[in-house]
Amino acid sequence: MKVDRRNVLLTGAAVAATTMVSGSRVFAAGAGNSGSTALNGLFDRLMTQNLDRSPLLATQLGLDVGPRAHQRGEVDDNSLAGIEKNKQIVSQQLSEIVAFDQKSISGMDRINYDVVRYNLSTTDEADKRYDYGGGGAGSPYIISQITGLYSGLPDFFDSVQPVESKADADYYMERLNLVPLALDRETEVASHDVALGVVPPDFALDKTLIQLESLLKIPADQSVMTTSLAKRVKAKNIQGDYANQAVKIISEKIYPALERQVAFVKKARTRATHDAGVWKLPKGDSYYADSLTFWTTSDMSPAEVHKTGLDVVADYTARIDADMKKLGLTKGTVGERLRGMFKNPKFIYPNTDAGKDQLIADLNRKVQTIRARLPQYFGVLPKANLIIKRVPKYAEVAQAGGYYNAPSLDGKRPGMYYINLRDTAEQPSWLLSTLTYHEGIPGHHLQGSIANETKLPLIRKISFFSAYIEGWALYAEQLADEMGMYADDPWGRIGYMHDAMFRGVRLVVDSGIHAMKWTREQAIKYYMDALGDPEESSATEVERYCVWPGQACAYMLGKLTILRLREKAKAALGAKFDIRQFHDAILTCGAVPLTVLESVVDGYIAARKA
Repeated sequence: MKVDRRNVLLTGAAVAATTMVSGSRVFAAGAGNSGSTALNGLFDRLMTQNLDRSPLLATQLGLDVGPRAHQRGEVDDNSLAGIEKNKQIVSQQLSEIVAFDQKSISGMDRINYDVVRYNLSTTDEADKRYDYGGGGAGSPYIISQITGLYSGLPDFFDSVQPVESKADADYYMERLNLVPLALDRETEVASHDVALGVVPPDFALDKTLIQLESLLKIPADQSVMTTSLAKRVKAKNIQGDYANQAVKIISEKIYPALERQVAFVKKARTRATHDAGVWKLPKGDSYYADSLTFWTTSDMSPAEVHKTGLDVVADYTARIDADMKKLGLTKGTVGERLRGMFKNPKFIYPNTDAGKDQLIADLNRKVQTIRARLPQYFGVLPKANLIIKRVPKYAEVAQAGGYYNAPSLDGKRPGMYYINLRDTAEQPSWLLSTLTYHEGIPGHHLQGSIANETKLPLIRKISFFSAYIEGWALYAEQLADEMGMYADDPWGRIGYMHDAMFRGVRLVVDSGIHAMKWTREQAIKYYMDALGDPEESSATEVERYCVWPGQACAYMLGKLTILRLREKAKAALGAKFDIRQFHDAILTCGAVPLTVLESVVDGYIAARKA
């Protein structure tokens, strides 16, 4: 069960009282002055309000404790009325931010204020323009092959929902009993959107049906929602017939609600077209422009995004070509030579449980190797553990190659890096290092853990800005190369450059689909010609972009911004530049819009000069 995007937006406004760089203060924290105190008080009120609205967010963050323990047995109001209420909250919170006395704050407090105002104002503007997708921009379809409660439901109960006591087990059952209500509300919202002409492409709905029907084929007593609960109550010696109760709820309530979603998707499928882009939706052109703003926190136009992508692809094509020639690969285009590497059996793990276990064990060794090198590049290091897991089998068909879930704020739940092992041929060894550095260390896990563990107010720790978060993870891939992780692995270095080019391809394809009316097939062909990737994984990626407009653009635009700011700091500081301090400044400020990141780095430069 994924936390609703609206609640992420509501809690994305940020505040940081102090930023530390290698033990030295970079920005003044406000030193307890009245303006700083008032600002922090305002942010605390907003955070409390947001947590009150989202029990799922409270659980995701590990904050459903003490007076909030009852939230473990509740679900968010994801109805049409709930969506409208959330829009009103954004508007009301924005009015409070606008009314705040900006003259009373300075330094980091001013950075925090700008982050909050940016987040709420862009969200509020999009809320007022669009009546579909749950509000705002960036995710137009309530139910698709990658969106909807069904896609994250079992893993939420398995990995996030706590079961440490009898009270927890009771709350588990209460929340499980409310899942059908949440599913039906979701179906109602999706039906409302279809009536407006907001229908996912036919190919997206086809995969949605495959996943829903696969989930329904799992016997209720074998559902992870049952087995996880049964295993944990046994381990904690919690008395009660919980497993049989869960089976009854799943079979008699949850599965019928999922069957109603199947019926809805089949009906929507009769109205679906093969058009891939959101240009076909109401106010589609502006929706895409707003989606780019939401995901990239930049003001680049679709045409600028497209050209940037073409430039990145050309650059990395030349780099890969040069490295391939050193290894004796000279025949065919770069894409054709990459395709040959995908098919080379020496790079492919056995597609068996034993082979997949070995793959994960090898990834864990890579994590330990790079972890030992971190002190040379970072002053602040993460404490949270990282666990590598397979993507659940029921979700493999439409999920990306890998993704990451951050640790809980209390440190009890580690960070989790999920890798898609539906077919090991899609995860050749020459690509696995880069994927691991992106999702794990020094990528998402390092960034997310430091944000959690740094002394920041709560609302700041959970800031969500995709261009910063994904931009850092993509920058981390290049940093791993700079750290020498490919010194003895030339094939892995080609994998790193392939994945960098992949993010350039995303810029081209995403803007092509949504602004230039590319077809799904046209996008897949460009993707495969450039990257050499297998058709199935290429199709999965392209179809993701079709239902998640703009999100794929955040990675490369974020990385390019971080690299530009690094060069800016080097030029300004000369011999005073220290890569560890630069990284700490970027990471300990938490996630921010790219426009605000510039101010963060300017503050770091000024502090180092002083």
